[in-house]
Amino acid sequence: MQITETCPIFRSFDEEKARAFYLDWLGFKVQFEHRFHPGAPLYMGVQRGGLVLHLSEHHGDATPGSTTFVRMRGVKALHEEIMARPYANNRPGLEDAPWGLTFEVIDPFGNRLRFAEAQEG
Repeated sequence: MQITETCPIFRSFDEEKARAFYLDWLGFKVQFEHRFHPGAPLYMGVQRGGLVLHLSEHHGDATPGSTTFVRMRGVKALHEEIMARPYANNRPGLEDAPWGLTFEVIDPFGNRLRFAEAQEG
């Protein structure tokens, strides 16, 4: 057996807000977009580096208020990058937590991405 990828699904309720948060502010790129027909709910895959997320407007997909813990390197650089872009609803600070240097962002639908870098030594 080999697991090749983990992909959290986050519930989304507003395409414009999701794009502003994930693409414009966090710097994700769209992998794909799917609708069963014009006007149907959007199911969209986004990616930044090794982090892949699916955002779904479909009722029953995922639960609003979920959290994804993202282990990474360069958490300070990512924090500086996103803080340099305007986004009125989220201004996270860095926290020195027992599991490493951390910051957390909350999307417009209550989902959380917790970015953490383990400290050396």
